[in-house]
Amino acid sequence: MTEAAPHLDGPVVERLDVSAYRIPTDLPGGDATLAWDATTLVLVEATAAGRTGLGFTYGSPATAPVIEHELADLVVGHDVFDVPAANDRMSRALRNAGRPGVAAGAVSAVDTALWDLKARLLHLPLVRLLGAAREEVVVYGSGGLTPYTDRQLEQQLRGWTEQGIDRVKIKVAEAWGRREAHDLHRTALARRVVGDGAELYVDANGGYTRKQAVRMAAAMTDLGVTWLEEPVSSDDLTGLREVREAVAADVAAGEYGYDLPYFARMTASGAVDCLQADVTRCGGITVWLRAAALAEGLGLHISGHCAPHLHAHVAAAVPNTRHLKWFHDHARIEDMLFHGTLDPLGGTLTPGASGEPGHGLTLNRTAADRYRIA
Repeated sequence: MTEAAPHLDGPVVERLDVSAYRIPTDLPGGDATLAWDATTLVLVEATAAGRTGLGFTYGSPATAPVIEHELADLVVGHDVFDVPAANDRMSRALRNAGRPGVAAGAVSAVDTALWDLKARLLHLPLVRLLGAAREEVVVYGSGGLTPYTDRQLEQQLRGWTEQGIDRVKIKVAEAWGRREAHDLHRTALARRVVGDGAELYVDANGGYTRKQAVRMAAAMTDLGVTWLEEPVSSDDLTGLREVREAVAADVAAGEYGYDLPYFARMTASGAVDCLQADVTRCGGITVWLRAAALAEGLGLHISGHCAPHLHAHVAAAVPNTRHLKWFHDHARIEDMLFHGTLDPLGGTLTPGASGEPGHGLTLNRTAADRYRIA
């Protein structure tokens, strides 16, 4: 039996529309363990009282039917203002279907659309609705994918530094860590391009073994690498902790967290210096805020992973945000598909500065229809 919706005191969700878009990459995509040539965005539009809120996730097109067949009936007719209650209903309903992965992305997209809708109905920027802890959010340029040539890597890094972004990240552990010399070559190249004044980060996407990660981190110390992301698999909390205890760079992980217990296990284990959470995977804004509180309670920072325009407002609403990821591919896609995107000039974002309600994004349907697949 479906759990009854809570008492209705405000406008209710009238409809939930879902669409999917497949956008080719501008350059070949790849990291330590995976290669790709396109990115899929699944969009949710939640409508009530003449307003529409937008949410989306990056992932499989299979996310769309989960929203349509498993979640829509739980949300339509629900009080718009009670977003955490809607999140809980969706999460409980997916118990037998399987909560992690595609289903978590579906919940995340709907949850974010509902928060955006609530803010638009109240005529508030989302950061004002959530309550701001800071005016600006620091970003770091993220890309440097393993298939890039040296020239492509250099051009991308220079593009960020010319915008005043003085934190950059590249991928390492190419071919499951079998190209160590090439990893060091690319890291050294990145340092030469961005100069000594910029922070340099690397992301192994779980491609190294434990001791290999320690050796590579030591070799990168002279290059000033201060952030080592997923040096080993994020499923290996013991290994992450061992690497963290052995290296000078901050160890970060958490992007594959699909629920709050995942973040609780990771933070409590001592595996990371900075927790990452992805609003498009973890359960949306509702769960991202809870993950940030978990991290803060243990004296840790949190970093927003990917989807920069969905993270900007929520990242500004917590005191322990370190930065958010200005991922090249997602920033490019969001500029293509939406009006109202933010400018990272100077290395920061100022969400809500325009005064537009919600997260400020509106779909550019003419541009988006070119890539629609569902």
